[in-house]
Amino acid sequence: MFCPPCCDDASCPPVSLVIGLLTTFLLFFLLDANNPAGVIPSSPSSTSHVTIWNPNTPTGYSWITLRLDWITLPSPGIHGLWLLDNMAWWALPLDCIGTRDYNPKQMAIREKVFNTIISCFKRHGAENIDTPVFELKETLTGKYGEDSKLIYDLKDQGGELLSLRYDLTVPFARYLAMNKVTNIKRYHIAKVYRRDNPAMTRGRYREFYQCDFDIAGQYDPMIPDAECLKIVHEILSELELGDFRIKVNDRRILDGMFAVCGVPDDKFRTICSTVDKLDKMSWEDVRSEMVKEKGLSEEAADQIGQYVSLQGGMDLAERLLQDAKMSQSKQACAGLTDMKQLFSYLQLFQVTDKVVFDLSLARGLDYYTGVIYEAILTQTGPVPVAAAQNGAGEKAEEGVSVGSVAGGGRYDGLVGMFDPKGRKVPCVGVSIGIERVFSIMEQKASAEKVRTTETQVMVASAQKNLLEERLRLTAELWNAGIKAEVMYKKNPKLLSQLQHCEDSGIPLVAILGEQELKDGVVKLRTVHSREEIDVSRAKLVEEIKRRTSDV
Repeated sequence: MFCPPCCDDASCPPVSLVIGLLTTFLLFFLLDANNPAGVIPSSPSSTSHVTIWNPNTPTGYSWITLRLDWITLPSPGIHGLWLLDNMAWWALPLDCIGTRDYNPKQMAIREKVFNTIISCFKRHGAENIDTPVFELKETLTGKYGEDSKLIYDLKDQGGELLSLRYDLTVPFARYLAMNKVTNIKRYHIAKVYRRDNPAMTRGRYREFYQCDFDIAGQYDPMIPDAECLKIVHEILSELELGDFRIKVNDRRILDGMFAVCGVPDDKFRTICSTVDKLDKMSWEDVRSEMVKEKGLSEEAADQIGQYVSLQGGMDLAERLLQDAKMSQSKQACAGLTDMKQLFSYLQLFQVTDKVVFDLSLARGLDYYTGVIYEAILTQTGPVPVAAAQNGAGEKAEEGVSVGSVAGGGRYDGLVGMFDPKGRKVPCVGVSIGIERVFSIMEQKASAEKVRTTETQVMVASAQKNLLEERLRLTAELWNAGIKAEVMYKKNPKLLSQLQHCEDSGIPLVAILGEQELKDGVVKLRTVHSREEIDVSRAKLVEEIKRRTSDV
């Protein structure tokens, strides 16, 4: 609220700001260059600006600037009114909610992550495939349970009803059925789309990459499943993201547990989806949802609570096989027997130190039929004082989950849903949540200098009028497979060229001068040490390759 500077009467009406439909925005008044003291302009030709923050953007940093003019009205009781100048406004372009752009530094980090993951996939003998970014809507319908509401449907333009892919698993199953493939080990890295509530700082987007590895075919039980867990262990170890834990369970064990706890058959899937929220909600909230929203009896919910609190390894599987209730379910016993076999293979792969059998793991996707798993990163934090004072045997520190970075499982029936004769192809796979991984890698690299190019040498000149010679030498280096750059100026200053190399991390500079041209040499400078040597033009490529062999 302001009083115009032309008025000496402190009791005059305040100035009004007319913003029309923009009342949902948070307003900030910024001083412009013509109004440094914050004085409100008092003549019709004077202007000021209001900058409006748009809270609907993912980052919260998008601004709209409006020009506001001061006008004087003839009414004796009103001295002035701020108005939008003919609604003249201009705004920066925005990206969509749940999406983001990546600058060169971020892309360099992403490329490093992708290369690590792809290298691991190839080390395990996987082949690469690709599928369309959109599928027939009927292909995706009925595969994701309660998550089906997150599928992006495309507007019908008189043809087929289409949807953007929700994940890479269902399109892979469709690919197997359509091409009659019964045996393949494949990897696929591509974008998927979900109408989820984005949490940008936690790596949750509406458009994001998935990195999938899957084994399709009829094999002896648990060997492919163990390899998928080994791959997760290798990737997370190589990326050095911090401590992690891989939780495993089995949908057969879950369904058997629900049955012996008294869950009606028609509520298995919906109760499973609720149990899947235990990594985000307390048991009290999960229990309340099962009882009040899903209609489960309190007795059944309490029995489920006793089981989902259990964690362990092969010993837990053996104990549950002897459990009075679980042993009554053939389905649960089959899952527990396979769980014992899985842990025996994991011991051979030397990864049991990071794997835990966790009965609370549910993974709500409908297509899982057997083993399921999820990798989470943990951070170490101090235990509350009360816990620390419990005496001997109490741990001094406790791992705290900071998010899921990978997940997967066995889906033996999915391919059969697309086959006209219902022929099944057993499949198991894992998906790496690259955006969550990247957000952690980006945070770790925030204080580091990351090279965004792979340029090995800068072709520079020490004198004027050497543009043609620089371009000629640059072409020679390109033709020899050398990654080289040259400045796009006729007569750049040598200092500017050297500074560009330091800023960009370019290790070498090939400097041309009139004397070097006469002698048939090039002055080769090492940027970090500033050492210079003369190299004959004929041996320049060989010398550059020798010096950059490890770059």
